[in-house]
Amino acid sequence: MSSRTLPLLFINLGGEMLYILDQRLRAQNIPADKAKKVMNDIITTMFNKKFLEELFKPQELYSKKALRTVFDRLAHASIMRLNQASMDKLYDLMTMAFKYQVLLCPRPKDILLVSFNHMDAIKDFVKDTPSILSQVDETYRQLIEMYTTLSSGEFQLIRQTLLIFFQDMHIRVSIFLKDKVQNSNGRFVLPTSGPVPHGTQVPGLIRIFSCTGEEITRLKFNNGGNYTTALREGSFDIFGDRVTKLGTNMYSVSRPVETHMSGTSKNSAQHTKVSTAPNPLAKEELNLLARLMGGLEVQKPGNTDTGFRINLFATDEEEEEALISRPDELSYGVINIQATKDQQANAELAKIMGEFTESGDQSPSVSNKGDDLLAMMDGL
Repeated sequence: MSSRTLPLLFINLGGEMLYILDQRLRAQNIPADKAKKVMNDIITTMFNKKFLEELFKPQELYSKKALRTVFDRLAHASIMRLNQASMDKLYDLMTMAFKYQVLLCPRPKDILLVSFNHMDAIKDFVKDTPSILSQVDETYRQLIEMYTTLSSGEFQLIRQTLLIFFQDMHIRVSIFLKDKVQNSNGRFVLPTSGPVPHGTQVPGLIRIFSCTGEEITRLKFNNGGNYTTALREGSFDIFGDRVTKLGTNMYSVSRPVETHMSGTSKNSAQHTKVSTAPNPLAKEELNLLARLMGGLEVQKPGNTDTGFRINLFATDEEEEEALISRPDELSYGVINIQATKDQQANAELAKIMGEFTESGDQSPSVSNKGDDLLAMMDGL
């Protein structure tokens, strides 16, 4: 497992989340000023200096529940609200899109180019807001400093870590199904055509050399695909052509996007049992969340701000049906507990809970999220 995976996972999932929310804000005809405020607030929170300092520290990748908690909080960093069914769908779309991108990367190092494509799009979202732009530019610099000097082997370890994280996620997405890049069981179809990775040659030729290094003969074979020569390498600088389209906005062309549980996922969910054994990572995950949540500064809506709800489904009825039909094992529900009882039971949890609620400029509804987050982690 690579200790450098978390920043890339967060930035790419965050980029996909922003693509989806931007599309839904437009589809629901949310006024431009409110839509811009939502995007600006989320990006400001996402690139908060204190938050990124914690994120970029070398650390193991944490559980899906822990990461989902961060994105749940991030999605509600502004005046927009989503109910659980829409939040589940948002997270499904985010994770499946990035999983597909990781699988299709020609080289492990190209994951960084995918990240830069997401960063480029995020920068474009806030191009008219200089204060947020400076935060985004600082993140570019941190990415370049941390990742551009890594070896191919280290990038391969990052890719393996990401694929292990995604391996049990087989949510069917309508865009992928219509484009025939995903099967009905939720698994992706990998292409056997197109350009080969940069720095490699089109397969189909075997060269045999003598012990002195002289080429003796050549043998050709059918490579089973329709491969072409490699494209030029994408730019790993703050500005430049990334070449790859992976990580760009697939929702730029308006079309409905639906998610469905595959049969495989449903069956596996039916046999999934929640372990009652202590989770050795639970304490570390809780500590991580306490630090990360401390850096996520949720803005208190002003008197002139009116909150609104975003629905990721076509109708409210579909949203309600999705909430009812989704297997409990695959939802990320929050268990409500008494905070006072938790304080008496565990002084350390009480201390961490205090870190969630210390900030005096947060609204009561925001501070209550600390209790919910601790409750969620209590179930790990």
